[in-house]
Amino acid sequence: MVLTRKLLAAASLLVLAQQASGETLRDALVKAYETNPTLTGARAGQRATDESVTIAKANRLPGASANASLTENIETFPGSSPARRFSAGISADVPLYSGGGLKSSLRSAEARVEAGRAGLRGTETDVFFSTVSAYMDVLRDQAIVGLNRSQVKLLEVNFEATKDRFEVGDITRTDVAQSEARLARARSSLEGVEAQLISSRERYIQVVGSAPENLEQPPALPNLPESVGQAVETALADNPDLLAVNKARKAAEYDVKSTKSQRLPRVSGVATASGGHFLGSLNSTVLPESSRSVAVGVQASVPLFQGGALGAQVRQSQARLSQSMEQIIEVERGVIASTRASYASWQAANSVIRSSEVGVKANTLALEGVRAENSVGTRTILDILDAQQELLNAQVQLVSSQRNAYVAGFQMLAIMGKAEYADLGLEGGTLYDPAINYARVTNTIWDWKTDAAPTTQATRTVDTTPQTPALTTNPQ
Repeated sequence: MVLTRKLLAAASLLVLAQQASGETLRDALVKAYETNPTLTGARAGQRATDESVTIAKANRLPGASANASLTENIETFPGSSPARRFSAGISADVPLYSGGGLKSSLRSAEARVEAGRAGLRGTETDVFFSTVSAYMDVLRDQAIVGLNRSQVKLLEVNFEATKDRFEVGDITRTDVAQSEARLARARSSLEGVEAQLISSRERYIQVVGSAPENLEQPPALPNLPESVGQAVETALADNPDLLAVNKARKAAEYDVKSTKSQRLPRVSGVATASGGHFLGSLNSTVLPESSRSVAVGVQASVPLFQGGALGAQVRQSQARLSQSMEQIIEVERGVIASTRASYASWQAANSVIRSSEVGVKANTLALEGVRAENSVGTRTILDILDAQQELLNAQVQLVSSQRNAYVAGFQMLAIMGKAEYADLGLEGGTLYDPAINYARVTNTIWDWKTDAAPTTQATRTVDTTPQTPALTTNPQ
């Protein structure tokens, strides 16, 4: 939504309306997508979750280890152990049967990766919502500062004119005092809205990573629902938080199966090869100085009694499954309530916009009429001051309602799962695809393969200049 031409004319000091080009909402969203620490941190967390699948797969593969030892006997008796012995060996084991536990552990890890991806979508949406809110807050507060500055200048002119009329005896000292009081109140209000503008600009820097520069009006929101029922239906199907808890419940189901499998026998194939040498310390012409052995076999274990630990672990995993099932209902309730509330807020803000536009027109005409009537003595100075304040209030309400409508509409799209990278037309930038890292690490079986030392992806804001309420190009 855009500010009306009359409102822009009233806020004549706003450079925003006069700029040929500036920073767009898309520019801000791209910056936040690439450098916001909340989002880049969530991506790192998802990469950590990806490794759980590799770990689960490793538990199903053969394991091998080597060992070596050198023993030096400090004191020996004749005919006892030799003075020294060196031994080395290799052992390997292959899991053959685990009661389905290893398979369930892998499926649980895969489900958690899917849950993490849905959670990453939710984080991305939250960052986008914060960006849109910060962007619209700056636009709103810039307009409000411009309106209040215009009001102060107008009241200053009124005050001077009132003093001149008092000097010639046209009005009383009371009229002068009323004009001065309104001017003082307007200046005080201006201080407050200027502070709010600084706060909004600093919040913008926090979210986007750079200072707002000549922000342009945002484009119309895409894919807005036609009814609250449609919005709720879409949200229940596509809300990323709801998808995440459903995947988490699936992972909890596999955890129960994996825990139950610990009661069943475990079978593995084992093989060892070892050798030793007495390093000339055997002192025997009959016994050999070295030895070696190779063995293969099957090893089985059956848990018989663990003091109730296995039963407790199963009950614990079942309780966590129950918790995840309840969380689905909790999140679902929240999604429904938030969708309906944001839809209502969006509709209400649009109604306020229409009423405020009428109010701005009516108050403009009323102010002109009061001034004309004052010139013929049928209206007082206080009537003019009241009319000016009513016009300012209507203009501020219009600016605020336009911001509220846009933010509420975007929040509704975010809850519906329709405010993501592709939905917002951000194609052409660097897309982060979590599946790329998953494919890179999920089949890696080499223990010495690691990544380079991590570095930060987010940008710092310590070098940005403290913001001011100036309605010109923001300082860098």
